[in-house]
Amino acid sequence: MDYEKKILTDFKGSRSLEWLETNGLGGYASGTVSGAHSRRYHGLLVAATHPPVGRMNVMSKLDETIVIGEERYELGTNQYPGAVHPQGFQFLKKFQRDLFPEFYFEAGSVEIKKTIAALHGENTTLILYEVVKAPATFDLELLPLYACRDFHSLARANSFIGQQYIFDDGILRYLNYQGCPEVFVSAPHSHFVESKGWYYNFEYAVEQYRGLDYQEDLYTHGKFVVALKEGDKLGIIISTIDPANRDAFQLFETERRRRIDITRKFSWNENLKRLSLAADQFIVKRGEYSTIIAGYHWFADWGRDTMISLPGLCLATGRFEEAKQILTQFAESVSEGMLPNRFPDYGENPEYNTIDATLWFFNAVYRYYKYTDDKKFIEQLLPVLKEIIDWHYKGTRFGIKVDPADELLFGGADGVQLTWMDAKVGDWVVTPRKGKPVEVNALWYNALSTLGSLLVELDRAGESELYRTRAGKVLESFNALFWNENSNSLYDYVDGTLKNDDLRPNQIYAISLPFPLLTKDRAKTIFETITTNLLTPKGLRSLASTHKDYRPVYGGGVWSRDGGYHQGTVWSFLIGPYIDALLYIAGKEGKKEAAAILNKFFTHLNEGGVGTVSEILDAEFPHAPRGCIAQAWGVGEVLRVAVEYDLFANQGNSKKIPALANFSL
Repeated sequence: MDYEKKILTDFKGSRSLEWLETNGLGGYASGTVSGAHSRRYHGLLVAATHPPVGRMNVMSKLDETIVIGEERYELGTNQYPGAVHPQGFQFLKKFQRDLFPEFYFEAGSVEIKKTIAALHGENTTLILYEVVKAPATFDLELLPLYACRDFHSLARANSFIGQQYIFDDGILRYLNYQGCPEVFVSAPHSHFVESKGWYYNFEYAVEQYRGLDYQEDLYTHGKFVVALKEGDKLGIIISTIDPANRDAFQLFETERRRRIDITRKFSWNENLKRLSLAADQFIVKRGEYSTIIAGYHWFADWGRDTMISLPGLCLATGRFEEAKQILTQFAESVSEGMLPNRFPDYGENPEYNTIDATLWFFNAVYRYYKYTDDKKFIEQLLPVLKEIIDWHYKGTRFGIKVDPADELLFGGADGVQLTWMDAKVGDWVVTPRKGKPVEVNALWYNALSTLGSLLVELDRAGESELYRTRAGKVLESFNALFWNENSNSLYDYVDGTLKNDDLRPNQIYAISLPFPLLTKDRAKTIFETITTNLLTPKGLRSLASTHKDYRPVYGGGVWSRDGGYHQGTVWSFLIGPYIDALLYIAGKEGKKEAAAILNKFFTHLNEGGVGTVSEILDAEFPHAPRGCIAQAWGVGEVLRVAVEYDLFANQGNSKKIPALANFSL
């Protein structure tokens, strides 16, 4: 991906393109291609102080100025009230994102390349400068701007910030506040010019659009100055550990090789290479285990997101050991038959307010087995899987319990939203789905079928009969209860005599999971309905445009945004189950169409968060990216279906992935 000067020198255009570098701990570096931050979450080093959480923005910016004699060329860009200053984006000659984000500047007679890299396994960001052309020696000034803070917050000028620092042998060392990490900035062969003070009223356009506080003040102790000439290289290290005796370019080379190894599996397809790098960004550490960050910039590890994204992020990429660690960690966190919905940011107890995350766990376990044939590990998980099923029969939190009349799963409590359509503002549950949601019962059927199937695989067929019998009852009840004769589709949820017929994408899971619940004829009918009303090039709408509550654009303050979160907004990850459903109906003959759908989708990798997949998008063209710029299940689901169905003719893949469904209607 590279962008030419015409696009880059348009401020709104280059500000809309965002880059992301992650460090495997939950920390990251991120910003816009323009150089101006547009979010409170942007920063050159957002450190995970308690991986993968406790994230603090410890270095916001490092603005550059090229000094040639009396001429000064400021390469940084900042947005202030009524002004953009400086306007360094005008000197951008090219931006590209391959393994790393790379910026090419041309200012005066100097051409310089800047590369940004986050190091895996530590809170360290590298900024590498290479002088491509310079007729004579020039000075490069580097202005660090910071105010160590929680990454959800904003800073304002105050007298409490630490004004003391140490600069020795090219390394600046400072501590903004007690309780914040100490920060080191290594700028070899530089001298430091003290100029303490605050820079005021940086404006963050996306925060303003989201109806949130959007102005911030940043502090500096001064600037680095280093003399450079053509051919010189300068490696900056920004870190929470002392960089003495560390070379930025050696560190970069190690990280470069790590990323090449990640992409090697997909060397035959450029888009899958990009997605494999994007997938790597979400796999991080929580204690001794791996876990999955749900989305950048602000999510931590969520149960539902983890289980949906794990097959694509870990299995399709061959990262089986990490998948095993993730499944183990969540298995150990099961409580009263439920997986945690999320692990909070500040170390509080996990939250269990979800009905579907636990059921997605079965899907992830089943796919793990199909990829690895690891019977020993499945044996270890069997007690947990059985315990979960037992709890759902006797009843667990939030009224989640199997209805003995039809074997379908019911759940819900006033004021709580348990499904993935979980937007809530104050006491307002925007999309209440108390009762028997359609996708939850598709997952429930798959959980029972999965356990029955795995028991057969483990030569315990006698034990499997109970779960297969229960699954059969669910299958019969599901078709009787959810089929909507008037629309030839499925009800979205059923609560007693209420049968909600809102046209939403949840019904796709009845024909996309490993154990489908509908015959091919019924499946084809609802697939055509979804295609006509919900399909976009970037995913599925969350509500049909004919509905009175449909929202074509996602934005505004919290009431407006959360009120429209599931009211038409496109969800990128739903392109995965859509392709599953397509291939369930069409078989191998559908692969060409599926590949064409993904090829259209891949244009999204060049917008928003460059090289990754956004959480959500506007419901109408041009489907502007919204929400998180990088979402685990969006990346995971696209990568999963591309690999599992071999949609792009991987000639080098000698091991075919076995068919996932072993149950036929």
